[in-house]
Amino acid sequence: MSDFTLHIDHNKYLPVDGTEVHAILTVAATGSGPARQAKPAEAAEIIIIDTSGSMSGSKIRDAREAARTAIESIRDGVHFGVMSGDNSARLIYPRGRQLVKATPATRAEAVSAVRGLSANGGTSIGEWLRAAANLMDAHPNAIKHAILMTDGQNNEGDAAFAAALRRCEGLFVCDSLGIGNDWVPGELRKVAEALLGTFAFVRNQGELKDFFRDLTQQAMGKTVAELALRVWVPQNATLKYVKQVSPTLLDLTGKGTAVNPLTGDYPTGSWGTEEREYHLCVEVPPGAMRAEIRAAWVKLVLPDTGEVFASGNVLASWTDDLAQSTRINRKVAHYTGQAELHELIQEGLSARAAGDVGTATARLGRARQLAEDSGRTDTARLLDKVVEIDPGTGTARLRRNVDKADEIELDTGSVRTSQMRRNPEES
Repeated sequence: MSDFTLHIDHNKYLPVDGTEVHAILTVAATGSGPARQAKPAEAAEIIIIDTSGSMSGSKIRDAREAARTAIESIRDGVHFGVMSGDNSARLIYPRGRQLVKATPATRAEAVSAVRGLSANGGTSIGEWLRAAANLMDAHPNAIKHAILMTDGQNNEGDAAFAAALRRCEGLFVCDSLGIGNDWVPGELRKVAEALLGTFAFVRNQGELKDFFRDLTQQAMGKTVAELALRVWVPQNATLKYVKQVSPTLLDLTGKGTAVNPLTGDYPTGSWGTEEREYHLCVEVPPGAMRAEIRAAWVKLVLPDTGEVFASGNVLASWTDDLAQSTRINRKVAHYTGQAELHELIQEGLSARAAGDVGTATARLGRARQLAEDSGRTDTARLLDKVVEIDPGTGTARLRRNVDKADEIELDTGSVRTSQMRRNPEES
């Protein structure tokens, strides 16, 4: 198992009557724990390929090649399966109702099976995920992961799709990929949010196999099935939110489960050698001048056993020294800006789709300025394809005839954040 560290960045000083404490939690897994020398962790992997009618031609050929690449990246001993998805879900390998252990022979059989994938029917993403959940149920102690690829819009109703996501939540992590211009980023965003995964746009269809390989190799590197941020706050305080802010934005607030009246567990999914950052906000009652309290006690734990891997305190102290109370921690400011950029892009694209030109122009214009100010040249480049800024007046104007692929790339890319190196002098 990996060794973990937890570092907390925040300005503990609040002004008189100040009540809101913000902190960035940096959690790092070094991969140097004792279990690295032990046998690999039990794992289960499912590859879900959209085989609806719109996947005909080059799409299904590239999907077969991507599935082959993923299969060959699965390590020996991992339980795995390959699923074909249209209006329903079919386990094309292995035949039956359970996953099979990866060996050179079973991988070869799976590669042979995916050669027969063909395109026909509709798209029912929730059905595919339900079928994956049924297979994962047989592996309660495994690190469970799925890759889902689609090129189309989900045909299910909102209620059915939401129910499917609830069925899968907490059971396995799912990373999703969209190809072509007909899929809906908001649908795969829901999968990512519910199942603590990522979603991405494969703009160049020929690179699909590279995405599959990378995601599978990352999954094979996981060593811990499930960890939670266990957050205690004092009486009369309120935990306003817990959000993952790096490497992608993910709101965990609604996923908390109560440990006791003052403590909740917030799931983080499976871990390998990696670093993630979280934004914690706690509202506390105003305190006496120069009083100091523990506004939150954060632990990284195995939820089932309560075993603690790292812990730290978020402090609050009241002062009338403006130099102290008005200093904004650089990391808090950085990720607050990243979250604002994401929200502006999402609001702007939604307004544009609804025909609200005024709101779309204002939001996307502001996003373009914020991207430039924060050094997000990648996002600024994508925004330039949707909104035009007059260099003389700074006035924004929506571009006409925007390439659908450019819009999808901006939408999906807005959840990714840029990381900021920690200043060792800050606390």
